[in-house]
Amino acid sequence: MNFLILSAHDYRSPRRAGIHFVTQELAKLGTTRFFSLHYSQLSKLKSDPRQSLDTLANRKAIAPDGVECYLWRTLIHPFSLRTPALAPLEAMMFRYYTARPSPVLVEWIREADVIFFESGMAPVFFDQVRRHNPKARTIYIASDDLDSIRAANFVKRTFARVAPSIGTICLKAPGMSATVAKGPNVCVIPHGFDFSVDEHADPSPYPAGLHAVSVGSMLFDADFFTAASREFPQVQFHVIGSGTGRRPGYGDNVRVYDEMPHRLTLPYIKHASIGIAPYRAEGLPPHLGETSLKLIQYDHFKLPAVCPHATVNACSNRFGYEPGNAASIVQAIRQALHAPRVSTRRHLRWSEVVQRMLDPFAFDDTRLA
Repeated sequence: MNFLILSAHDYRSPRRAGIHFVTQELAKLGTTRFFSLHYSQLSKLKSDPRQSLDTLANRKAIAPDGVECYLWRTLIHPFSLRTPALAPLEAMMFRYYTARPSPVLVEWIREADVIFFESGMAPVFFDQVRRHNPKARTIYIASDDLDSIRAANFVKRTFARVAPSIGTICLKAPGMSATVAKGPNVCVIPHGFDFSVDEHADPSPYPAGLHAVSVGSMLFDADFFTAASREFPQVQFHVIGSGTGRRPGYGDNVRVYDEMPHRLTLPYIKHASIGIAPYRAEGLPPHLGETSLKLIQYDHFKLPAVCPHATVNACSNRFGYEPGNAASIVQAIRQALHAPRVSTRRHLRWSEVVQRMLDPFAFDDTRLA
């Protein structure tokens, strides 16, 4: 089998997302190619994590595990203008971009047996796929709800138009179905988990004492640590890869780390006293409690987690607070510090996730109720 993944991530980036693990499993099954979209000189204005790969752009490369990679860099790329009056200009940008695909993308589309579109930019190339390889199987991976990532209206309209023609639409949680038209091609396949993390989560990087860890930048709320560090001077807060740097309101008990490879974050998670998912209230997806990789990792390591009320999801090892409310933050941290270490969920292996993506209705647990 020849697999092609279209995504706004890059397989070689140090920041790991679900699509990386899916790709890793596909590479065990056949030739796997990862084409990275939506990257240009404009990307340097918004701290795109692929900037570290800029010198590798526009040339084929092979990752150590055999995945073929291509980072397509253009002079500019289309983006959401967020103003109804500018919708024609937005559409013109997207049409220009999609009508002139990279020759490598066309080559890889023609040679693919199965093509995966990750939510975001990728679905706008569905028409190109149908043009160059109408026999290819198509699979849409809804890593994110398009509204929650503030996708351009052109992207949302295009996805709504092509969704009935996509072979399989894989939602990460039932709650994501609210923005996807129900149909026989829609299924639910949750995030998987890489159980090999246990091999890389020792030794502890911490000295004796209480330690709270936050990993990642999604919807990061720096104000959480301004309040928390003031109220809990006995706790050391470790903020990894937030993308914001140190803030003036942070106490001396807050240590800020640059983004680091996923594997290096594991000891910080396993050996922490509590995990923190400091999501902002604004733009918080209703399904995030089901799909957050951060919270899944905390659960695997039996870490009591502090997170907004909207992401607690009746999990006994999560302690909710109201973003912006210092009193509720204090209460949630206090509860987490005194909670037992337990796991409340069964996690699929990534190999099981890929099996379901390739043959979803062979499994009873993929059906959308």
